[in-house]
This record gives sequence, structure tokens and C-alpha cells, in this order.
Amino acid sequence: MSRRPIIAGNWKLNKTHSEARQFLLKLRNGIAGIDNPPEVLICPPSVVLETAVDATREGGIAIGAQNVYWESAGAFTGEISTEMLESLGVSHVLIGHSERRALFGESDEDVNRKLLKVLSGTLTPVVCVGEVLAEREAGKTEHVVVEQVKNALLGVAHEHARRIVLAYEPVWAIGTGLSATPDQANTVHGLIRRSVGAIFGDAVADELRVLYGGSVNPDNTAGLMAESDVDGVLVGGASLDAGAFAGIIRAAV
Repeated sequence: MSRRPIIAGNWKLNKTHSEARQFLLKLRNGIAGIDNPPEVLICPPSVVLETAVDATREGGIAIGAQNVYWESAGAFTGEISTEMLESLGVSHVLIGHSERRALFGESDEDVNRKLLKVLSGTLTPVVCVGEVLAEREAGKTEHVVVEQVKNALLGVAHEHARRIVLAYEPVWAIGTGLSATPDQANTVHGLIRRSVGAIFGDAVADELRVLYGGSVNPDNTAGLMAESDVDGVLVGGASLDAGAFAGIIRAAV
């Protein structure tokens, strides 16, 4: 079936309010006139979300958060809730990015709790999974990725499953200049799709969009997007330059 691609940019800890406005204006101009465009998503730091939403009200670019908490309110210093994000006009949120797992100790249980909370509202969750280099070299990619997918989806209602986007980000390829080959990415994406199909059925799996993240750039995007199970990309460093990110969007088309 036809799945609309998603080209997502994760700014991580980068860009001020003015830099965000300038970037989004340049990006809008850079992708104007593209026929049958993919879904374009930018995930800025939380303090820039309102600025980003205001700068993209004309449409064509969605804004997502990089993180969220599983409680609606309370004594959780530094956290943000789904209700706060929804009130800003944010449409998506990343969950379980490898840096959240590695640097901030997020577990599969944390990812699952966040996903269930997000699905109780209106946001579209983008759930990240992927193996580290030692796990790939030990032949554990399949086990690690399947377990992360299964653990993330525990307790998800069938009617909510279609809202989920999954992102495969081999940790060894993030910010290293290394990238999975299109065939490597497609193999794991197919594995992810089958894992979802085993839980929710083939119809849901066929609709599932699976993004690839890991040193994506304008030169390797077309090859990745040509694969049958690659439905888009989650871009880190290259998403900080509006020209490069526009080039990735055009390459995807």
C-alpha cells in the first residue's frame, strides 16, 4: 500500500528563537513548489516550540517535541506533559530517542509509559528503537530491536496502533558519519513491520510508517527512500541547515 513519507528533523539542543524563525522561513522557501510533498516534521528544543508553531501556521511543516512525560501534572521538575504540548499546537513527539536512553537512563518501561500517555491524547508518537555497535557486531540486532518494539507497544489498544510512527536509529550510525546501507536499513524495517504485524495484524503493519535515522544527508536519502520498507528519515545534524534539509526533502521526493 502507499504510505506517505515523513521527513523529520531533530534539532536536539540547538537553535534559539530567532534562529528557529530564520530556519523555518528559509525551509518554507526551499521546499515551495514540490509536487506531492512528504510530511515534513521539525522537532526543536522545548523552549522554542511555541516560536516554531507560530512560524509554521501557514502549513506544510509540522512541529514535534523531543520528549514528554507520562504524568499530566505534579511535582516533576523539568518535565513537560502531553497537555502542555497539545495546548501549543504541537502535533508530534519523539519517544525513546537513543540519546534519551543512553544519556538520561530511559528504559523500555519508560518508553512504554510515555507512549501510552501520548496515545491517550492527540499527539502522534514517533517511537525510536535501535541497537548499539557492540550488539550489531554480536549479531543481536534482531533480538534488541524486536524486544524494544514489543516492550514499547505493551498495552497499546488496537485502535491506537495506527497512530504510531516507528523510527529505526542504529546507535552506531548517529552523528558518526556512518550510515546503514539501504539494504541494512530495509532489512531491519521489515523486521519491525513484521513484529508489529504479529501484535496488531497485517493491516496495521502495512499502514505503519518506519523512519530511518543515522547520519542521513542529501546524498544518501534517495537510496534509503527507494527501499520498500523505508517510509522516511529522522535527520539529526543535517536538519540544522535549512538548505541541506530542503535537499533531503527533495531527494526523498
